[in-house]
Formats: sequence, C-alpha cells, structure tokens
Amino acid sequence: MVVALIIACEVGFWVLLAAGLALRYLARMPKTGAAVLLLEPLLELVLLIVTAIDLKNGATADWKHGLAALYIGYTVAYGHYTIKWVDGHVAHRFAGGPPPVKRYGMQRFVHEAKLWVRTVLMAAVGAALLQGAIWYVGKDGDVSSLRDWQATGLRIVMIHAVIALTYLIWQKKDPKGRTAPEDEAQGRPREKSLN
Repeated sequence: MVVALIIACEVGFWVLLAAGLALRYLARMPKTGAAVLLLEPLLELVLLIVTAIDLKNGATADWKHGLAALYIGYTVAYGHYTIKWVDGHVAHRFAGGPPPVKRYGMQRFVHEAKLWVRTVLMAAVGAALLQGAIWYVGKDGDVSSLRDWQATGLRIVMIHAVIALTYLIWQKKDPKGRTAPEDEAQGRPREKSLN
C-alpha cells in the first residue's frame, strides 16, 4: 500500500503541477493556478500520515517505509525548485517570459553546488524521518532496512558531490563567449572586456 501511495503522490505531484500551470498561463487564472500549486505539500503530508499508520498497525519496517522517507525528503528539498523550474519554462513557452538561463563555467558549478546542498537537505530530512521510525518501532522490531535507507541517502549525497565537482574540474565554456549570462537574462548589459 505504501508503494502505491508513493506512486500516487508522484503522479499527483505532476498532475497538480500541470493543472496549476495550465490555469495560470493557459486559462489566465494566476490566483487559482497558485492555489492548486499550494496543494502539492498535502500529498507528502498524506504519505507521511499513511506511513506512520502503517507502522502503528504492526507493519514490518521495510524498504517501502525507507523509500517513503526519502521521497518526502526529496519533495521538501526539491519540490519548490522543481515547480519554479517548470514554471519558468512554461512562462517562456506560453506567456512570453524570458528564456531559461544557461550556465557555463564557474556559474554552472555554483548552481550544481546549490543543487548538491538540496540533496544534503533531502538526505537529512529522510534520515530524520527514518530515525523517528526506528525509535517508533523500538528495539523489538527489525529496523535494518530503515538503517540501510539512511545509508542510501548518504551514498546519494556522496555521488551527487562527485557529479557537482566534475562541473568544477571540467568547466564548459559559453559558446557565445559571454561572461555573465544571468546578467543578460535579467536585462543588464554584460561587462565589456578590457582586452
């Protein structure tokens, strides 16, 4: 049941996101669209409550509960960012908004480092929820699966750190030679080179 609910929450996230953005940009109802987008956190609250009830009713703590905890952590860390990212792309495509910013060089590394911090937050939230479940189950129950998921969160953080570092080591140059694409995207002229 927990796995089905995780899938339902993920599908619900994208359905609410699509509905909110459609109301916002296609139907020209920005307040209604924003209200629909604000329903997103309710999905995670439902998942958290159902997971706790499942454990309280005597379910064995296993990988499903660990996955639910990391999924909630992911939503806490990346949910708003994902909505904002998709909103920017939809605004550009359907409402004449600015094009999405492309980052190169050190700016790309800084962006990836910020995403890594979000991954750390995801793992921390997941680990805290898992620790709560471990304490809830107590010493009499088998919590090895929950501890494995805590370790999985840590492995995800380390893998993402390596990926982020590749953007520092092998920096991609802007093909147009710009030095500050974010400034240009916001309408500010880039600094002229003195060379």
